[in-house]
Amino acid sequence: MRKGGGGGGGEKGRGVCVCVLRFYWAARVTVAERMNKYIVPASFMASVIGGAVLIKDYVTGGTCPSKATVSGKTIIITGANTGIGKAAARELAGRGARIIMGCRDMEKCEAAAREIRGESLNHHVYARHLDLASLQSVRHFVSKFNKEEERLDVLINNAAVMRCPHWETEDGFEMQLGVNHLGHFLLTNLLLEKLKKSGNSRIINVSSLAHIVGRIDFNDLNWERKKYDTKAAYCQSKLANVLFTRELAKKLQGSGVTTNAVHPGVTNTELGRHTGMHNSNFSSTMLGPFFLMLVKSPILGAQSYVYLAVAEELEGVSGKYFDVMKQKDPAPQALDDETARRLWEISAKLVKLENEKPTPQLKNVPFDNVKPNSKSLMEH
Repeated sequence: MRKGGGGGGGEKGRGVCVCVLRFYWAARVTVAERMNKYIVPASFMASVIGGAVLIKDYVTGGTCPSKATVSGKTIIITGANTGIGKAAARELAGRGARIIMGCRDMEKCEAAAREIRGESLNHHVYARHLDLASLQSVRHFVSKFNKEEERLDVLINNAAVMRCPHWETEDGFEMQLGVNHLGHFLLTNLLLEKLKKSGNSRIINVSSLAHIVGRIDFNDLNWERKKYDTKAAYCQSKLANVLFTRELAKKLQGSGVTTNAVHPGVTNTELGRHTGMHNSNFSSTMLGPFFLMLVKSPILGAQSYVYLAVAEELEGVSGKYFDVMKQKDPAPQALDDETARRLWEISAKLVKLENEKPTPQLKNVPFDNVKPNSKSLMEH
């Protein structure tokens, strides 16, 4: 009887064990399924993020390999109150340079200069007014600089506007051509004597990868006849930067002054404030995070400026185009010497360079249908 009773209890016990095991396996499968539900998407996102980081590391180009200091050297950086220009000013100040920040917005410029002085512990960082949309402002900046400064070792033509509406400069030039090219063209030429006297000086013209689709329209350089295309106007101005560099290098041969153009890489700055990405809520919300994963910070964007300004191995290198910190061939249209020469001559006429002393020898050429006026539609 006891034995039989014990057998009945064993059957019940085995039944309970089976139920427990079934529940355990069912629960385990359910947990695994739930985990897979989240693990697969998480793994995919991790792969995407990891790939983005690798791509970002590749496109950024890294940091400047040169550790050279620039103590005792004077450097002008245009548009230095924000973005890449500010980051370059900070690093070069940290390397001992005397920094002259040329900016239109003096309130922001003064604030940036104070910030850089505090971070770098270099008190020789100065804010100076410079509006590249005004030839008068450019001339005033140079006059003040020549009176106050004894030397100029590096000129970084960084300031730019990108894809803005159809605005005009104070002198009646299309804004992107006027600021990105003509303003810097005049500034550079007026500072050449100071650069030559300083010896082994460098001029860095900031261009863009956008120059590869640029075209110089000599029949309507100022966008007075055709429908305005803000993208094409920007690309034209960036091609002009490379052509200017090429022609300037020829004129500076044997002077001890070198000049090179650079594309710093796609960087997260205020430059693109007029583009669709910044003006569209959808683009900013949906594409913004991916854009930020792939673009550089201003600090990384500034590394190409620093490299071209300080690298010992670049002494004597002139007339070249750099993609970040690698020398590369620019677009074929940027290698056209006749276009470069013609653009120089027209630019000299537009900014009235022949009225300045001293000035390079320039030929008298037709104005090519580009007629500046004194009326300004809008301030950028």
